[in-house]
Amino acid sequence: MDERVVRLKTPTECATFEKNVIERGRPDLALDARKRALELQAQAFGATTKAEKECIEAVYAYERALTDKNGKTTRASRTWPMIKRLGIIAAVDQIVTRTKETVGYATLLEMGLEDYAFEAVVLRYPYLFSKDAVEHSQSRVNEWKQNK
Repeated sequence: MDERVVRLKTPTECATFEKNVIERGRPDLALDARKRALELQAQAFGATTKAEKECIEAVYAYERALTDKNGKTTRASRTWPMIKRLGIIAAVDQIVTRTKETVGYATLLEMGLEDYAFEAVVLRYPYLFSKDAVEHSQSRVNEWKQNK
């Protein structure tokens, strides 16, 4: 990651930087700034492990995708209460094992944030999730790669 992006300390600074570099024709730096903002938001949330941090980054990435899609700030209004009730890992496990595909992957893909899909996080840490969650995640990721 570019050192200018690493020096950004708040999501607001990241958003400003992202806007400026887009205007200057640097989509690579804009993407790095977007990722840095997600990282900073997850740090502020207080996730205690790397896997939890990546799950929280995924929620914030999803919210960003919804906000961009809707043209107004949009929260993951069903996901946050589930995280509060079940805990981060258990909530993600339950979300990816639903029969219905998780919403938002296509939008995350368009934004260059496909690594922030819950399924991608599950596959990076399969030992933390149920067998069903890993199987569902692998199946969906394979399907997405075929449809690219």
